[in-house]
Amino acid sequence: MQTEIEAKFLHVNHNDIRERLNNLGAICEQPMRLMRRVMLDHADQRYQRGNQAERLRVRDEGDKVTVTYKASNETNYPYEVEARVNSFDEMGKLLKALGFVEYSFQESKRETWHYKNVEIVLDEWPWLDQYIEIEGKSEKDIKNVAEKLGFDWKDSKYGSVDTAYMQQYPGMKVTESIGDLSNVCFNEPLPQYLIDRQRK
Repeated sequence: MQTEIEAKFLHVNHNDIRERLNNLGAICEQPMRLMRRVMLDHADQRYQRGNQAERLRVRDEGDKVTVTYKASNETNYPYEVEARVNSFDEMGKLLKALGFVEYSFQESKRETWHYKNVEIVLDEWPWLDQYIEIEGKSEKDIKNVAEKLGFDWKDSKYGSVDTAYMQQYPGMKVTESIGDLSNVCFNEPLPQYLIDRQRK
């Protein structure tokens, strides 16, 4: 297992971030692309109902397909095990044959940049303001890049995309997740689930 060191900065403008990244000398390795994922759990929903915030997903990233297991720990950073696979559809079928159940299909968009040994991704999700995620091997490296991009470290957020949804929809409880919705897709209207959570 590896520990993923990453921090999010929410409510940004991607055009502004692109300009800052270009001025910094960062390299755009992958332009904005559509990604799709399925979230899976055991039939007894132990991942969704457990207190470890465990996740199992199959994700088509445009240029590769991955299957990933994540679990929270005592730090701000989750443990993660990830493997590349050949087929989004076939991996989903395999996990379902092993007894896992799909509970959410999700779309997002992502653009990937690199600066030195740090990855910066520009993320878009349905019904959510744009945000970025900075990932590296150490918190020091991430803080350095965040500062160069003009961010204050005290504004950084950690965790899954649920962290961003909870900021924008303050009525969401820590026990709730965007994965509670069976479809999280760009062509869908704002669901009642989020309308009801726009205020505390």
